Amino acid sequence: MKKQDHFLKIVEWSEEDQCYVGSIPGWIGKCCHGDDETEVYSQLCKILDEWIELYEEDNIPLPPTIANKKFSGKFQLRVDQELHKALAIKALQANESLNSFCANILRKTVLPSISRF
Repeated sequence: MKKQDHFLKIVEWSEEDQCYVGSIPGWIGKCCHGDDETEVYSQLCKILDEWIELYEEDNIPLPPTIANKKFSGKFQLRVDQELHKALAIKALQANESLNSFCANILRKTVLPSISRF
């Protein structure tokens, strides 16, 4: 596995810029853009390779990655009382637990926006 493969690479559509934008979250911000999603991904990989090479030449440790990180599937979310109540009511109306209701909302909102190659 190449070092590049350990880093999360994201290519997403930017409404503001009206093009695809590539980034490496937690390390390299938005660093390339274009009209073709695949080309932007390719540019992003080249930029990442260059950064890895520069860090290694300067003996700078690479930032931590999430590629091999294990996620428990649990996190605590704090919201105000009004939102908590509204979510609980919506969950009851949907005949779901609060946890299941919130997980479904997050899944529908977050997962479609992530490009995968």
